[in-house]
Amino acid sequence: MRTPRGKLLLVLAVVLVVAGVGWGVSTQLRSPADEAAVRKPPRPSLVTAPVERRKLVSTVVVSGTLEYGSPYLMSLAGVVGGSETAQRATRAPRRGMIAEGAVVMEVNGRPVFVFFGEVPMHRSLLPGAKGADVKQLQRALRRLGYHTPVTGVFDQATIAAVSRFYARRGYEAQQPTLEMRQRSDDLRRAVQTAQEVLVTERKALDQGMDVLPLNVRLANARRDLKEARRALGSARAQDYTTEDEAKVEAAESAVRTAEERLLTAERELAQASATPTPAPTSTPSPSPSAGAPIEPPADTRLLELRVANAGADLAAARSALKRVLEEAGIARDKRLTELEKNIRSAREAVVTAEQTLRQARQLSPVRLKVANAQRDLAAAQALLAEFSRTYGTTIPPGEIVFLPKLPARLHRATVKAGELVDRPIATVTSSTFVVSGSVDAAEAGRLKTGLKATIEPEAGRTVPGTVTSLGGRDAKGAVPVMITPASMKGLKKLADAPVTVRVTIGATDKEVLVVPAAAVVTAADGKARVQVETAPDQTTEVEVRTGLAADGAVEVTGDLKPGDLVVINSA
Repeated sequence: MRTPRGKLLLVLAVVLVVAGVGWGVSTQLRSPADEAAVRKPPRPSLVTAPVERRKLVSTVVVSGTLEYGSPYLMSLAGVVGGSETAQRATRAPRRGMIAEGAVVMEVNGRPVFVFFGEVPMHRSLLPGAKGADVKQLQRALRRLGYHTPVTGVFDQATIAAVSRFYARRGYEAQQPTLEMRQRSDDLRRAVQTAQEVLVTERKALDQGMDVLPLNVRLANARRDLKEARRALGSARAQDYTTEDEAKVEAAESAVRTAEERLLTAERELAQASATPTPAPTSTPSPSPSAGAPIEPPADTRLLELRVANAGADLAAARSALKRVLEEAGIARDKRLTELEKNIRSAREAVVTAEQTLRQARQLSPVRLKVANAQRDLAAAQALLAEFSRTYGTTIPPGEIVFLPKLPARLHRATVKAGELVDRPIATVTSSTFVVSGSVDAAEAGRLKTGLKATIEPEAGRTVPGTVTSLGGRDAKGAVPVMITPASMKGLKKLADAPVTVRVTIGATDKEVLVVPAAAVVTAADGKARVQVETAPDQTTEVEVRTGLAADGAVEVTGDLKPGDLVVINSA
């Protein structure tokens, strides 16, 4: 039971609560006039910005990815090794740098080498192959120290260099397979068989009764011709016959004898002419006072006659020798002429015998077999020759990959050990970084190769770079852009990270007056103006000339100074 005092306190509390609720509700209630006053817009005012003096730089922002440049899908041009069996990777490609001549992977235990070259590997290199791919292989071998001539022909010198290159890396150059060796043996046996058949058919043709006598006649004619030629050669080697030699020798002896007689007669005549004839004894001696007695000359008439006869004999002997020599020469010429005639006759006999034999063979039934055997032999020899030209050490198409740039970096392998090699084996890049991004077509029109850029790989760090390429517009209308950093230092850890690039497309040489681009208004007369606030809510127009625009600002010149407030928006 409550006391009167408690009841009073309870009533007082209820009154206070009701009063408080009423006050709260009254504060939330407004009249229509109060509500309209609250919603009335504020008094209009000018939106202004100060004129600044600073350098202005115009840039295009490119968002891209920092990655290794020149990505290239590495594929094999064909089988590795000499077999068409399943191509399975026995050693997968590994990430890292690859140099010329390196083994990038193994397929079925065979190597896959990398060389520099613009021409892709597209065929097996067989002995005798010619082309630009062979020439660039030869150049690659020369760069690696193998001195092979750059002929563009896969010749024996190149094959020897390839064999040494493989051996130095622990492999053997591809040799002919078992199937190829069997094929070579089959072709050789086919040639031997065709030769044996031809010999047999020719023997049957020559031993036939219709041509055997003609063979004997031809053999005799050839022997006669040989003997006639031998006789002519022997006659030409001798100046005279034995009989003519005896006649010449006798005539020469007669000349020598006549010369001796003439010399003897001349000597006797000379002696007789030099010796005086003695005087008669009955003649008295001359007196001392008288002169010497005169002796009569010697009688030399007989001696002179002997000399004359000896000279005539010598002339006759010489004339006889000359006549014998002439007769011997005429006889020799006649003999040679006869022998030459015999050769012509023998040659005609041989030709006639050959023609008769040939006609007989053509008419012989066995001749068709001989002709068929000749054609079979020629065909077998042609097949063997064609096969032999490409038989030997080869390079299968999958054992060499030509890359357009080396050294390169193997970025990502797409084939693992044990997998079939039926797709590109790896992605190869250069060892330098690039930023790959894209911009819309409007921004791309402001870009060109060679422009300087600033790459922002991470907060607080920038790297200078250059725009190196602009691509064509893609399906979405964007244009690919590639920027190359000036320095690669410290970028390796940021590979594949997103980066921002600011490409500088223009900049002022010094500080200039700058206003917001929204403050510049072009009037109907084509002149640009800005409104400068001269007092609160009061402006005046100032004509300006605009320059470089960048980042929402524009360079202006005119009757302005730093700190002036220009209107950028009217309320």
